[in-house]
Amino acid sequence: MAKRKKVKTAQTTAKRKAVLRRGRARRGGSSRFKLIRRAARVAAGKRLREGCPRELLDPIEIASRDEIAALQTRRLKWSLRHAYANVPHYRKKFDAAGVRPDDFRRLEDLAKFPFTTKEDLRATYPFGMFAVPREKALRVHASSGTTGKPTVVGYTANDLKMWAEVGARSMRAAGALPGDIVHVAYGYGLFTGGLGAHYAAERLGCTVIPMSGGQTERQVQLLQDFKADVIMVTPSYMLAIADEFEKQGLDARRSSLKVGIHGAEPWTDAMRHEIEARFAIDAIDIYGLSEVIGPGVANECVETKDGLTIWEDHFYPEIVDPEVGQPVADGRIGELVFTALTKEALPVIRYRTRDLTALLPGTARAMRRMARITGRTDDMLIIRGVNVFPTQIEELILKDERLSPHYVLEVKREDRLDALDVVVEMKPDHAGRPESEAAAASRLAQQIKSLIGISAEVRIAPVGGIARSIGKAKRVVDLRPKG
Repeated sequence: MAKRKKVKTAQTTAKRKAVLRRGRARRGGSSRFKLIRRAARVAAGKRLREGCPRELLDPIEIASRDEIAALQTRRLKWSLRHAYANVPHYRKKFDAAGVRPDDFRRLEDLAKFPFTTKEDLRATYPFGMFAVPREKALRVHASSGTTGKPTVVGYTANDLKMWAEVGARSMRAAGALPGDIVHVAYGYGLFTGGLGAHYAAERLGCTVIPMSGGQTERQVQLLQDFKADVIMVTPSYMLAIADEFEKQGLDARRSSLKVGIHGAEPWTDAMRHEIEARFAIDAIDIYGLSEVIGPGVANECVETKDGLTIWEDHFYPEIVDPEVGQPVADGRIGELVFTALTKEALPVIRYRTRDLTALLPGTARAMRRMARITGRTDDMLIIRGVNVFPTQIEELILKDERLSPHYVLEVKREDRLDALDVVVEMKPDHAGRPESEAAAASRLAQQIKSLIGISAEVRIAPVGGIARSIGKAKRVVDLRPKG
């Protein structure tokens, strides 16, 4: 009986392999990202995108949770051993915590291991966290280093291949197709955004326009001339591009764009609706950070837009209480923590991202989702004992049709107490009307008081008076005395 069962299992395995071979043949040999064009939705005369047919997804995207967990366990064992054996800083941290790689036997055991923070990367600047000889790193990226030394990350050939793969998978989830023209307006250079998007688009089989950030007038010109299908850019700069369309007397809804893939900064559903309304596109959220890999760690699926699917075959997520560091249950908001499962040059173990979100069950894919980032533990303002996040103010601003999405929060100190000023522009068709401006400012101040619980002074800036960001938007200006 046992023998027949074994034969039956082998036959089943052979059939499954045959199905996969036929599937690969239908996809055009080794081209995993060749998609079938599907019937599309229409908005403002444009054909928008549907999700990828299920049979053309990577098998791991629709695997069972047990299969995903088994893969994660195997890869976590490798990653922990790799870090311990090749990075003295990790070996010292593990030893101090009294744990060794062999103490990891199941996913729950990961909580025994110490966190990695940005301070670890700065303490080992520049290459002390590399787990391979420096000459094996084919590329180096770094953070902007606005405070202290920048954080440096490296990539082997396999790391770069993996990054392009998850980036292409992210773009496919967003609705991008091989053959699309992709306009990349993320910054190129040490920042991972530009090159991460660039090589992901090439891996998907797209034509890439490497525009980078800035030169907003030229952004519009090239979008008009080259007829891009997809744009990859921060959401705040996307709205600056929309303003430039209007300034030039052009209707952004009539552009060729169908998909916008936006990340690198927190944004709200209200901003998504603003972008979609002004361009008649699908605005899709992408997530990544340099310390983990760059853009492509997680991405929304265009067919659901209900949170970012985490590519759990390469990145293991946890949510912890930001105060005590203990894991919290799925569905509860806390600080996002990632462990890389396959990185060679810079393995990261339980990296504290400072981003606040929650883990959710999978929908369009079997892998878990993360909710939209609501803020960061390090951009939270405490105004007279009340925790305030810029995204909370942004949501209130965007609910008022008179106010534009261009704003800045000024923190100052009056009579030894912190105070908050909200400086925001009116939309051009409402600007220059003193009664309308006063009413909008009064309403916003009242909403901030009733919904957030603080008193704020709201000032209306002239149109164009707030500097436009070409990368991550700077939302907070701290005017408090230093020292």
